[in-house]
Parts: sequence; C-alpha cells; structure tokens
Amino acid sequence: MEREPSATAAAPAAAALFAWLSDFCNPGCVKRITGGGGHSAVVTDEGSLFVCGLNKDGQLGLGHTEDALYFTPCKSLLGCPIQQVACGWDFTIILTENGQVLSCGSNSFGQLGIPHGPRRCVVPQAIEPLREKVVSIAAGLRHALAATASGMVFQWGTGLASSGRRLCPGQTLPLFLTAKEPSRVTGLENSQAVCVLAGSDHSASLTDAGELFVWGSNKHGQLASHAAFLPVPQKIEAHCFQNEKIAAVWNGWTHLVAQTETGKVFTWGRADYGQLGRTLKSHEGWKPKKQDPSLCCSRPSKSTPSSLHCLTGATEVSCGSEHNLAVIGGTCYSWGWNEHGMCGDGTEANVWAPKPVPALRSLSGLRVGCGAGHSLALCQWPALPALGQHPRVTGPFPDATEEAGSQEAMDQERNWKDRHAEASPQSQSDRFRNGGLVTETL
Repeated sequence: MEREPSATAAAPAAAALFAWLSDFCNPGCVKRITGGGGHSAVVTDEGSLFVCGLNKDGQLGLGHTEDALYFTPCKSLLGCPIQQVACGWDFTIILTENGQVLSCGSNSFGQLGIPHGPRRCVVPQAIEPLREKVVSIAAGLRHALAATASGMVFQWGTGLASSGRRLCPGQTLPLFLTAKEPSRVTGLENSQAVCVLAGSDHSASLTDAGELFVWGSNKHGQLASHAAFLPVPQKIEAHCFQNEKIAAVWNGWTHLVAQTETGKVFTWGRADYGQLGRTLKSHEGWKPKKQDPSLCCSRPSKSTPSSLHCLTGATEVSCGSEHNLAVIGGTCYSWGWNEHGMCGDGTEANVWAPKPVPALRSLSGLRVGCGAGHSLALCQWPALPALGQHPRVTGPFPDATEEAGSQEAMDQERNWKDRHAEASPQSQSDRFRNGGLVTETL
C-alpha cells in the first residue's frame, strides 16, 4: 500500500487546504463533523452543510455523481439551516433545524425512506412520512433511524432484515425491520427516546432516563445479550454500567461506546481490531446462542460493557466502522482498526489501547469525527505562513507510549518544553489564531 507523503512534503498542500477551508467554512464555527463509507460532512454553527468524498450514488447531495476532493457547500440546502447530518455507507440523512428529515444517495435497500423513489437521489429529498418534528437521526450500513420530539423512534431500510430472517427462522419480523419508509419501532412505547444510533446490522436508542435499548444482530456481542438476534428493542440493564445513567452513546459497525453521567466510559462488542481499547483473554471465546433471548451482563468480556478508566471525563468521542477517537484535556486519543492509518499514529498497525495522536496534543477547540475508514479533527492551528513560506512545524511531541527511561524520549520532551517556554504569550496567541481541519486516512 502506498504511504502518505511526509509531514514536510505535505505542508504546502495542507496550508492551501486550510486557507481554502477558512474561506468557505470558518473552523471556529463548526459544530458537527462526521463521515460515512467514503464521504465526510461538516455542519457549521450557522447551519451550513459542507461535504466531500465519494459521490457515485449522489450521497453528497450536490446534484451530480462526481467525487468532491474538497469540502463543498451543499447549495441545494442554502437558506435551510441544518442541525445534524448522518452518513451511512453510501447515503446521507440530513436533519434541518425545524425538525425535517431529508436524504440523498443510494436507495437500493430503501435506506432513503422514499419507497417509490429512484434507486438513488443526487439532491436531498424530504422524507414525507416523517411528519412529526425529529430531534435525532442515525445512518448505518443499509438502514436509518429517527427520534421525534415526542420520543418515538422510526426505522427504515432493509439492512437488518436478512440477518433477522436467517437467525429467527419461523418468526414474523416486525415491520420496522423490513420497511422502506419510516416505520415506528415497537417495544419502546414506555420510554422517551432522545438519541438514536445505527451500526452495520444493529440499532440503539438512548432515553431521557439514561437507559439504552438495543436491537438487531448480536453477532459480535454488541447487544450485550446471549441472543443471536433481537427483533425488538431490549434494555441493557443499569448494573452493566455500575448502576449509573448513560449520558451519551456512540457506535461503530459492530461495537458501542457509552459515557455515564459521572464521565465513565464503557465499551463492548467486536474486539478483534482493538475496537474496545482493552485487552481480552480471547477474541473468539464467545458466540451468541440462537434461542436464548435473555439479557444480562454475566457474559465473557467482549459482550460485557466494561469501563476504560483512561477515558473518564472525555469531552468528545467518535466511532468509525472499527476505530475510535476521543478528546481528553485537549488531546485526541485513538484506538482500533488502523489499516488505512486512521488512528493517526503514523503506522498502519491496529491500536489496542487509547493512545495520544502525536499531531493532536494540547490543542484549543479540538473536535473530532470519524468515517468508516477515515478520521477528521478540528483544532486551532498555527497562523498561515506568508506566500512562498513553509508552515512552521511545532513537533514532534513526546509520545506517551515511549518508555519513560528512554533517553531519546526524555530529550524530545525536554526540547519540546524548551521551545514552548521560549515562546512569548503574544507569539502563542498569534500561532493559534487560525483554525484547521486535519484529516487522517489520510
């Protein structure tokens, strides 16, 4: 696999990208960053939507199917403020500030929620059956979800149907697993959903009471259940999270990450690429049972939510298909699948425990987002150089994973501290007055 150019060689191109980005999308005003199978999206505080990446099915909503190499404003939505965007494998779900849901991209599995529409839409189309105000959306591999202001959850797209039929033989699957237009998810009538999530073959809903409901495939233990497939939502009991309420939850294709009200972070699900950020006795020691519908947490480790103490208090978390990013104290940590370099550590080896990203330490305004196989970070970046000059390199930063007794590591840390001690308060503020969007895959 061809490796990326060095930081020095890539610096002029990076400076040009930052300059271009600042013209169209002030990084200091970005509120959401996310990605899909091969595309990315940014939502600004003003509600503008910028997209880039693969576009063969029109998933960028730009009115054509040509790939976009740079973040491009979605002109068809100008004047329509956007609240949230969710990127699926080859489609995109968009939530406006007034609670309307739109979709674009591939509709091969009904994932656009437009049952009689074309196989793809290159311009965002309203999902008409969703007439109530929506507050949260999610996009998986081939299905999507929405939570309404009244707490109801709707699902559409047939992505979960095939595994449901295979793993639940003789059972009639609920309509929401097979519908190509929004269908209300049954089994959540006594709860108030505030957030929805979609994996490759499962779904989840977080309630206003801090409870987490899950359904769909449990092939990798992502539902914390013995059952191979849950056709209707079931709650993961509170004792799995040390009897604390869940404040936020994220998921990849086959794993989940949750944070409690006290800031503790739990992971569970697939683990063979390091997705859970913790060492397991065996990656193959647990298999779901087809006929056991019980839901308790006395399971082998990967299907049991387990806390990662090093991530307590994380202010940002994002999950890719099989990798993760988290922000703690202005530093970005990464772990999991790293075949394409999306963990940002300069290698393509999987990362088995949260590790600081060398280029993203102690930065102001750091925000992160993940696509299936790429990562994005928003941070305060040094001032752009004058025309013809190269950007100033402020690294390398000391790597926390190096041995404390390593002379090289100590020298790096001493030099790094000396450089920062020499900088005046004025020069510090000057260096960080501009923003930058850094991508890893890269």
